[in-house]
Amino acid sequence: MVLETDLLILGGGTGGYVAAIHAAKQGQKVVIVEKEQLGGTCLHRGCIPTKALLRSAEVYDTIKRAGEFGISSSEAGFDFLKIQARKEKIVEQLHQGVKALCEKNKIKIYHGEGAILGPSIFSPVSGAVAVTFPNSDEEEQIIVPKKLIIATGSSPRTLPDVEIDETFILTSDGVLSLQELPKKMAVIGGGVIGVEWASLLNSFGVDVTIIEYAERLVINESASVAKELQRQFEERGIQVMTQRAVRSASVESEKVQIEVVGHDIMTFDKVMVAVGRTPNVNGIGLQNTSVQFDDKGIQVNDYYQTAESHIYAIGDCIDTLQLAHVAAKEGEIAVRHLLGEAVMPLNYHDIPKCTYTQPEIASVGYHASNFPENMNVKVGKFHFRGNGKSLIYGEPDGFVEVLRDTQTDDLIGVTIIGPHATELIGEAAAGIYLNASALELSDVIHAHPTMSETLMEAALDSYGLAIHK
Repeated sequence: MVLETDLLILGGGTGGYVAAIHAAKQGQKVVIVEKEQLGGTCLHRGCIPTKALLRSAEVYDTIKRAGEFGISSSEAGFDFLKIQARKEKIVEQLHQGVKALCEKNKIKIYHGEGAILGPSIFSPVSGAVAVTFPNSDEEEQIIVPKKLIIATGSSPRTLPDVEIDETFILTSDGVLSLQELPKKMAVIGGGVIGVEWASLLNSFGVDVTIIEYAERLVINESASVAKELQRQFEERGIQVMTQRAVRSASVESEKVQIEVVGHDIMTFDKVMVAVGRTPNVNGIGLQNTSVQFDDKGIQVNDYYQTAESHIYAIGDCIDTLQLAHVAAKEGEIAVRHLLGEAVMPLNYHDIPKCTYTQPEIASVGYHASNFPENMNVKVGKFHFRGNGKSLIYGEPDGFVEVLRDTQTDDLIGVTIIGPHATELIGEAAAGIYLNASALELSDVIHAHPTMSETLMEAALDSYGLAIHK
C-alpha cells in the first residue's frame, strides 16, 4: 500500500509532534511515524516523569522541615508506589493531550517502525519511508512525502565495560520503572540527569554516591555553581566523587561491584549509568540516502536541511543541545523553512538550560567560567539569603550571577542556583533575547517581596550598586 503526503515526520517526540502541528496549521497534509508512544523520551522517560518524582521529593522534604515553620506534624512517610502512580497519571494525561492535538489537526499517526528508502519505484528521489508493524499482522505501508523530517531522538549511552541489564545496572529508563527503592545506589555521571536522580533518591532516603569523570559536577555550568551544588549535596549526605573513572561494573550475588580507578572496589544495591545519550541514527535507512551522519548525529545546515534538501532532521538526532524545548523550536524552524518562509536561524547561545535538583540550577548565555577571553565582563552577584521571599520560604542558599559586557553594556549571561531558579530564568532569557542591558534589567520594577528581586539586585551589583548587599 502506498500513501502520498506533504510531510512525513519520522518520530513523534516533542520535536516531531510540534513540527507536525505547525505544518498542519499551515494546511499541510502530515503523517507521523512513531514506533512507541507520541511524546517520546521527554514525556514518557525523561522531562515529565522525572520532574513529577522530583516534585514528590520536594513535598516530602518540606514536610520533614515542617517544624522550622512552626507546624506540628507526625513523622513524615511516603508510599513509593503511590508516588509512581501519580507520575504515571500525569504522563498519561499529557499523552492523551498530545494525541488529541494531533487528531484535532488531522495528523495521521502510524505506530510502527519506519525505514527511509533510496530512489525506487515509489519515488525517483530518496525519502520515501517503509513502515512495518512488528507486533501486528498489518501489512507494510509505503509513505511517499514531498518533505521528510527525521526526529528519531536519542537513547541512553553506557560505558565499555558496564553492561546494562535494567535490573541492577540501570539507565534512566530502568530507574523510572523501579517499584521499590534500593538502600544504597551509585550514579555514574554527574551531568544533569545524574544529579537530578541523585537529588530525588537522596530525598527518599537512598544512600547515594555520584561518580563523575570530570573535575566537577554539571560541567556545562559555572565552577561556582558546581561548587555550591556539591556543597549542598554533601550537606545532605550525598557522596560526590569527581575526577574518577569507572573501569567496570558487574553483578555478583544480587549486588553491583564497581571498580573505580584509584579506589577500592565499591558495592551497591543498584547502579544508574547517566553518561549522556546517543543519537538514534542507525537502523532507520540513512545509508540508502546521501544524508551525512556519524556518532554525533545527522549533519544539517542552519535550517535543519540535510545533504538532501527535501530531508530535514531535528532534535536529539542532530548535534545540538539535547533539550525538549530546543527540539520543539528546531521543528518550528524546519517547517517554516520547508514551506518557503523567511526564518532566522536559532541562536543556541540564548537558550535557557535548567536542572531540577534541590537546589535548582538555571542559566542562559555565558556564565562566569566560559565567557570569551577578549571580552571585558563584569559579574554581578546576589545571594538568596539577602532576599526576603527566600527567607520566608526557608530557602536562603544559592545565588544569582549576572554578566554584562562593559564595552557595550549588554546583558550577556545569567546563572541561578537556588529556589525556583528554573522559573526565574525566563526573565533573564527574555532580556537577552531582546538585547537588553543589565541596567535595563535592574531598572524594571520587581514586586516585593519576590525572589525575582535577586535578578534586579545582581544586575545592579554588576555596576556596584546593589541595594541589599
